[in-house]
Amino acid sequence: MASKISFNTGKIPRLNTFIPQAVIAGGLIYVSGMAGLNPETGKLIDDTFEGQARQAFANIQTILQEAGSNMDNIVKTTIWMVSGQDPTFAAINKIYAEFFPENPPARSAPQVMPFPGGILISVECVALV
Repeated sequence: MASKISFNTGKIPRLNTFIPQAVIAGGLIYVSGMAGLNPETGKLIDDTFEGQARQAFANIQTILQEAGSNMDNIVKTTIWMVSGQDPTFAAINKIYAEFFPENPPARSAPQVMPFPGGILISVECVALV
């Protein structure tokens, strides 16, 4: 039977102590939904979609690096957004191009009901180890 490892780094705040930041299994890293939390304060980086989105991707980047991978190894992202209309899509496309300037991963971006606590975006992904 294949093994799986729950992975957490102290460099990024956890939204929930019961859910790991990532699970590593079968040569893949499954990163749980990441919000735009400031690593230093544990609070949202700001109240803007663009600021939270950029920080969510930066948090994923840190988790992947700590787990021995990187952003180039991401094969799929799911971006859960409170608002799915422009300028939200324009902002996420801009940030996506910053983090994935070449050969971007597959992406889904569903609109959801508001998250608690002012969270405007949650990003999850699957990456190669």
